[in-house]
Amino acid sequence: MMETIREHDLNRVRLLLGEFPVVALLGARQVGKTTLARQLAAAYSEPVAWFDLEDPADLARLDDPGLELRPIKGLVVLDEIHRLPDIFQLLRVLADRPGPPARFLVLGSASPELLRQTSESLAGRVAFHELDGFGLDEVDDLERLWLRGGFPRSYLARSAPASRRWRDGFIRTLLARDLPELGSTIPSATLRRFWAMLAHWHGQIWNGAEFARAFGVSHATVRRYLDLLTSVFVVRQLQPWFENISKRQVRSPKVYIGDSGVLHALLDLTSRTDVVSHPKVGASWEGFVIQQIVHLQRAAPEQCFHWSTHTGADLDLLVMDGARRHGFEVKRSEAPKLTRSMRSALETLNLDRLDVVHAGTERYRMAPNVRALPASDLAGTLAPLPDR
Repeated sequence: MMETIREHDLNRVRLLLGEFPVVALLGARQVGKTTLARQLAAAYSEPVAWFDLEDPADLARLDDPGLELRPIKGLVVLDEIHRLPDIFQLLRVLADRPGPPARFLVLGSASPELLRQTSESLAGRVAFHELDGFGLDEVDDLERLWLRGGFPRSYLARSAPASRRWRDGFIRTLLARDLPELGSTIPSATLRRFWAMLAHWHGQIWNGAEFARAFGVSHATVRRYLDLLTSVFVVRQLQPWFENISKRQVRSPKVYIGDSGVLHALLDLTSRTDVVSHPKVGASWEGFVIQQIVHLQRAAPEQCFHWSTHTGADLDLLVMDGARRHGFEVKRSEAPKLTRSMRSALETLNLDRLDVVHAGTERYRMAPNVRALPASDLAGTLAPLPDR
C-alpha cells in the first residue's frame, strides 16, 4: 500500500514538539497515527527511541519506566499509550527537567481515561493534535473518498469489496478488542446494535428517549453508549448553537457516524449503486461534506455547531472563528437555490458568509454573502482557521 505524506499534520506536530515537552497524537484506530509518527521520526534531527506498547518486548522494557526513560535524550515515541496509563505521572516529572533533554510523542485512541490522566497529570506541559482520515487536500478522488471513507487502508484498497472487507474487520475489532482494552464493559453485541441503529439515525437530532425505548434501558445508559463511541472518534456529535432570540431553538446535538465509509458498511452498502439508491444517501453526503469542511479548516469541536429551530429553520454547520460566523448548507443537487430556511439562518445568526455546498460543478453567487460552492472545490477554497 502506498504511503501518503500528510504535510499539514507533520508540520503541526513538529511545531508542537518545539513548544511542549509532551505531544499527544490522538485519533481513531487505524487512522494513520503510527505512520505519521514514523514519518516524523525519520526526519527528526535528534535520536529517536520508539516503544510500541502492543509489543510484549517493548512493554517489558518499561516494567520500570523511570529506569528506561530517564537516560534517553531526543524524541521518545510511546505508541498505544493506553496500555500503560500509570506512566503519565512519570512523564510529568521528566517534562519538568531543565531543557528538557527529551520530548515525548504519545499516540493513543483517546479513551476518556487517557484524556483525563493527561489533562490532570500534564496540565500546561502537553499539547494535543487530532488526526482524522484522508481529506480532499490529500487525495483527489472525491467520490471514492465519500464511498470508502478516509481510513487509509479502506481508501487505498485494491477494490470496493476489499475496502468493504477492511471496514467490516475494523468494526469487529473495535468492538471485540479495542473498546474492552480501553476499559469498556458494554457487551460488543449491544454496542454493535447501537452503532447500527445510529447509522440509520445519521444526520438527525439525537433522541435519547427513542434509543432508550429500543434498548430497554435508561436515557443515561444510551447516552453513555453514544459518548463512548464519540470518545474513540467513530461518532461525531455536532453540538447545537443557541442564543437569546425569539425563536424556540433545538438544544440537542446532531449525530453522525464519523467516517462515511464506516457508515456505508454499517448500512450494509458496498457499491456506488448501493449507496445512491439508499434512503440515507442525502444524509451520508451531508455528513461527508461536513467532515471535509471541518478537516480542511482544522476547526476544533468547540468551534462547530448546528442550528435548528422548532419551526423548521436550520443550518447544517456553523463554524465560529472568533467573532466571525461562517455558515454552511449541504445539498446533494447540482444547482441549489436559496431557501427560506437559508435566509432565516443568514439573518437570525448574523452570518458573515453562507456557503451552500453542492454536488454539481458550478460556483455562483446566490445572494449577498451567499455563494453556491461545488464540493469538489472545497480543498482550493477553504483555508485552515488561524491557530488557536
